[in-house]
Amino acid sequence: MKRWGFKIFRKFKRQNVYAPMDGEIVLLSEVPDPVFSQKMMGEGIAMIPTDGRVHAPVNGKVIQIAPTKHAVGMRADDGTEILIHVGLETVSLQGKGFKVKVSVGETVSVGDLLMEFDLAYIRTHAKSLVSPIVITNSRNRDQKYTLTKEKEGKMGETVIMTIK
Repeated sequence: MKRWGFKIFRKFKRQNVYAPMDGEIVLLSEVPDPVFSQKMMGEGIAMIPTDGRVHAPVNGKVIQIAPTKHAVGMRADDGTEILIHVGLETVSLQGKGFKVKVSVGETVSVGDLLMEFDLAYIRTHAKSLVSPIVITNSRNRDQKYTLTKEKEGKMGETVIMTIK
């Protein structure tokens, strides 16, 4: 006797992406950088942080840390790849103002601290504080991305995006 029903439910599993920081939530289309606003890197959302910490938005593994420490890439347990990019044109800061708290290959859970950054320094020396959270493999996956309607996000509590 075959069991058909369970495979149907597994296909439509939901992945919640939680706010990786406290702050204002903005649409990716409002990010003042065409690489992000035109979704060249993938689907996503952005936040304007109110403190200098970035936490894991999903359960998964750290797969990339930018040499200039301004961005962290993760692969969620379901295979979704997420890039958290703090500020705009922060690569030019050459790592100044950033302290990464994880290593590539490390397994993390929602809310684990990934990095700290000097909010005042980034505000003064970067183009913008707006921080894109992008699904870098969204073009390769047949999924639906639902963005929150919330305007403020609380780290680890606010679901900023749901993936089905």
